[in-house]
Amino acid sequence: MADKNLFTDKVRITIKSGDGGDGMNSFKSYKGKPACGPDGGDGGNGGNIWIQADASMNDLLAFRYQSKYVAGDGERGGSNKCFGRGGADVVIKVPLGTVVRDYETGTVISDMFSDGEKKLIAEGGRGGKGNVRFTTSRRHAPNFAQKGEKTQPHVLSLELKVIADVGIIGFPNVGKSTLLSKISAAKPKIANYHFTTLSPNLGVVQLYDKSFVAADIPGLIEGAADGAGLGHDFLRHIERTRMLVHVVDISGVEGRDPVEDYKKINAELKGYSKKLAALPQIIVLNKCDVYGAEENIKKFRRRYARYHKIYAVTAVSGEGTAELIEGVFETLETLPPVSRVESDENFTYRKSGNLGFEIYMDGGVYVVVGDLVEMLCRNVVLNDPDSMAYFQKILREKGVISKLKEMGIKENDVVSIGEVEFEFIP
Repeated sequence: MADKNLFTDKVRITIKSGDGGDGMNSFKSYKGKPACGPDGGDGGNGGNIWIQADASMNDLLAFRYQSKYVAGDGERGGSNKCFGRGGADVVIKVPLGTVVRDYETGTVISDMFSDGEKKLIAEGGRGGKGNVRFTTSRRHAPNFAQKGEKTQPHVLSLELKVIADVGIIGFPNVGKSTLLSKISAAKPKIANYHFTTLSPNLGVVQLYDKSFVAADIPGLIEGAADGAGLGHDFLRHIERTRMLVHVVDISGVEGRDPVEDYKKINAELKGYSKKLAALPQIIVLNKCDVYGAEENIKKFRRRYARYHKIYAVTAVSGEGTAELIEGVFETLETLPPVSRVESDENFTYRKSGNLGFEIYMDGGVYVVVGDLVEMLCRNVVLNDPDSMAYFQKILREKGVISKLKEMGIKENDVVSIGEVEFEFIP
């Protein structure tokens, strides 16, 4: 069984909207009058698939246990012109910041940014028409009905990117979680060993009537951009932040050089994304209460003070954090708000409604394919004269006959449309 405490921020799911119900082919009858006219009703539409943002969710763990979502099928139409019941919709709830993509093409379908935001992902199939809908002034008793529209399954990629103004970064065990706990009400797990934090922690930082959201991003080490440590899994979570707070262990108690630590983390940011590396940074020199830190602070300031704001703090006691918070607010006031991932807002899995067709040769046979063919296969009953008349009428109206003539079709040449094959007669 999967570990329920394992943070999940990227999953793949399969969805399928409901099939449309078939139309009914029936005739009203009374005692002594067996056929009083068509009365077949339409089939119900299939259910839709929706995605909805839910602020109460923290990650995509639930999708590790359920990865297939199927909407209800429409019911078949009934006699006496009764419509079939529509299929039930399915609403898939995801955390805020979830980016929904088509798995095969990578197209961004939606960035679920605001609580309660809802997006139609896949339309259900249309219900088929009952035979009563095919009556005309010449066709009084059509003996065929339309089948419901079938839908196809689709695979989605869900990727969580936390929505935060500030990303707190740095090597493991430099005090990122401790800092977040001191500047906000967040209560992340804190311990004196590497990779204590296994998921991004969010905290709201307030100063008078202003506030910002900070995210403690775990797992960055040298080689993170290439998949080392946990960094490759979590670098995506700072892609949409407005600025970075780079925490450096200035004490050097673990035998590392603070300057080299700073350079290595920035090299990983650049290796993962140039946009990420270009984000404004504030540097936080932590563990300033440790013996020997003062000399390292001077050395670090001499090297980087002209490029960044630098704050010396002791996160454990909270010393220096008030000045840091004011500095972050000053920087945020100069930056644009958190932005969505650019998406195709009009993207929905649906039939185009454009009954197009193509014709190609296959061993001397003219083969017609496309949405028009699918529609005709659903509509036509081969052993019914009225249905075949309708079939021929559509071929003329939609330009199939004209296209065949352009391609040089001759009398008695064979044409294949779905399961129907016939000899062409001009």
